[in-house]
Amino acid sequence: MKAITYSRTGDSSVLQLHDRAIPDPDAGQVRVRIVFSGVNPTDWKHRKGTSAGQQLEFPAVVPHHDGAGVVDAVGAGVTDFVVGDRVWVFMAQHQRPDGTAQEYVVLPVTSVVPLPDNVGFDVGASLGVPAITAHRALTVAEGWPSRLAPGALAGATVLVAGGAGAVGHAAIQLARWAGARVITTVSTPEKEALAASAGAHHIVNYKAGDTAAAIREVAPDGVDIVVEVAPGPNAALDAAVVSNRATISIYANDGGASVGLDIISNMWVNARYQFLVLYTVGDDALANGRDDVAAAVRDGAMGVGEANGLPVHSFPLEQTAAAHDAVESGVTGKVLIRVSE
Repeated sequence: MKAITYSRTGDSSVLQLHDRAIPDPDAGQVRVRIVFSGVNPTDWKHRKGTSAGQQLEFPAVVPHHDGAGVVDAVGAGVTDFVVGDRVWVFMAQHQRPDGTAQEYVVLPVTSVVPLPDNVGFDVGASLGVPAITAHRALTVAEGWPSRLAPGALAGATVLVAGGAGAVGHAAIQLARWAGARVITTVSTPEKEALAASAGAHHIVNYKAGDTAAAIREVAPDGVDIVVEVAPGPNAALDAAVVSNRATISIYANDGGASVGLDIISNMWVNARYQFLVLYTVGDDALANGRDDVAAAVRDGAMGVGEANGLPVHSFPLEQTAAAHDAVESGVTGKVLIRVSE
């Protein structure tokens, strides 16, 4: 089978196309023929490391956590899947050398999720890290449910920073599916249009005026949950717009690796800052995210593509390096690798 691997850290040139043996599933595992592999920022950051030439945890790594395809074989004891099932997968490369940038991947059943027949493989490969991260960000707030379902966030106002990004896009869709009123901030008119297509109720261009005033105009009592991609640049804004006992869920460090907080303004409203990363969030949180995202997918709430607010950029497997470069450069939309038909 064809696979992309790298054996040292560095720029995208370390990614190489190889032929490898097709693996067999052990007990409790399934083998998936990958149609699309999803590329996330965490993929190029892991590949790049903190300096070139660093030793990896495995002799060779196949990148990418997310993907979608068809079950090709099942191991002993597997009853939830049969050959031919359409599925999406997540956290494929977590503590393992084999991600989804290859024609076949073997995974534990806990990382494999049914994909409805009416949902495209491009949607399935776009879920995983972005959608489960968004789920976690929306389910850690004091006074609000730890699981998502229709009506779970009824009465909540959610602010999504960077609604045109993959996590922001998923957060808009999940929050709206769960019944929240959704406000998002973006930087251009083009991204305003994408956020509207994703389903945001109110969109604020943070380069076009007083962002805090614009948010307070539509949410005079403040926002209850902030899904935050840039905590450093947005710290003062978040403090200015949150409601009493609000939670700011931080999943990235865009705009700087540190954040300074004004103590009194945050203390006065009992603000809560929740940092999150999927690698250490725990099995229960991952399972809850997987199951709730799967329910949203079944309800048709998780579309991708321009019409759904997240343009898709597709690359063939042999151009995985170019796909990494596109994500690293900040391309708007979701980058996918087409691995097979």
